[in-house]
Amino acid sequence: MADEQTNATNEAAAQQFIIQKIYAKDISFETPNSPQLFTEKWEPELKVDLHTAINPIAEGVFEVVLTVTATVKVGEKTAFLAEVQQAGIFNITGFEKPQLDGMLGSYSPNILFPYAREIVSDLVNKGGFPQLILQPVNFDAIYQQHLQQKDTEQAASEAVH
Repeated sequence: MADEQTNATNEAAAQQFIIQKIYAKDISFETPNSPQLFTEKWEPELKVDLHTAINPIAEGVFEVVLTVTATVKVGEKTAFLAEVQQAGIFNITGFEKPQLDGMLGSYSPNILFPYAREIVSDLVNKGGFPQLILQPVNFDAIYQQHLQQKDTEQAASEAVH
């Protein structure tokens, strides 16, 4: 029993998740139908797209890039498009592959999202539009959905062969 506790303690001590750096990698803001759009009735429709990219840098060091794209339309016209690539460099060591994948696919984007949300809000405000506050995102659920989709595709692929 004592050996099991020692092993668990040693394993936990060997696991590390360190934020090395958080930065804006790319920022874009477009208002293709201004200034005419400012004279029209403001009834916006918001669409938010999220994408995560993982780039290994070195052993146990990863860049995670969360891309948030907010597109607002009024009728058929695009009012604005705000896109932010919020990135972070993370040192992640001592985790088994499934845990590491979860840290990269869910935990890291959870850390990056508030930074991206703040940039989008500032861009929209500086673009002359009413405040836009993006709602919180459940990256854990998105990651689980991704895993289920991957399993379904793998099962379908195996059924064909």
